[in-house]
Amino acid sequence: MKKHSILVGIFSVGLLVSCAVNPLTGKKTLNLVSNSELFPTSFAEYGTFLKENKVITGTTDARRVESVGIKIKLAAEKYLNYLGQKQYLDGYQWEYKLVDSKDVNAWCMPGGKIVVYSGILPITRDDAGLATVMGHEVSHALANHGAQRMSVGQLQQLGAVGVAVATGNKSAENQQIWQQAYGVTTQYGGMLPFSRNHETEADKIGLVLMAIAGYNPEEAIAFWTRMAANSNGQAPPEFLSTHPSDATRIANLKAMIPEAKATAAKFGMIYK
Repeated sequence: MKKHSILVGIFSVGLLVSCAVNPLTGKKTLNLVSNSELFPTSFAEYGTFLKENKVITGTTDARRVESVGIKIKLAAEKYLNYLGQKQYLDGYQWEYKLVDSKDVNAWCMPGGKIVVYSGILPITRDDAGLATVMGHEVSHALANHGAQRMSVGQLQQLGAVGVAVATGNKSAENQQIWQQAYGVTTQYGGMLPFSRNHETEADKIGLVLMAIAGYNPEEAIAFWTRMAANSNGQAPPEFLSTHPSDATRIANLKAMIPEAKATAAKFGMIYK
């Protein structure tokens, strides 16, 4: 059997055994990395990060991050229980830390490890703005976006091996051209759109979580409008970016809000 046939066989089997429906998106997702493999590494990296950075404790802002984080966590639990997926959060070890940094950023590692940088607080302004950010970041973890990106990265590398095998009888110059073409095609036609789709999924789930947690999802528009103003038009064109453009994101959010409100109403949270 030829090498490329073996690669195709491995690739096909991997796809068959690793695709599962995510309960929050309703979509089949590729996941070559299990939580039992991913979470220990995630927790260890989180611990290392906290040791190497200044964690803010005991302040009003630190307590706010903790308080809003707990509300988002409880919202996630309520929502997954409602979906009949209580076991989905098995292995999660929730933690919420405020870190001293001028970066306008926040993130959530697989397994519920959250960091909010102090630099984003002037833009979040209040609990609703913070809930928008934390709901979005938690949603990345709940949708297994980290594991999916790792899986797709592995497949991209496997594809590069396939290109190398398929062009092995060509000149070095031709092999380089094929590899460059493969890299550009998968990056701009695959990886970047894949990442932008993840951002949109996290926005949608995040709206639901913040609404269930008691924050009006309309406030997400105000936050992202402030974020757009903060960028001063310096963002790259959408097709070159891992994120949707500000205009696209805000338009998508406006379209998603009615569904978020309707879902929150099932939990007794009514927003006009």
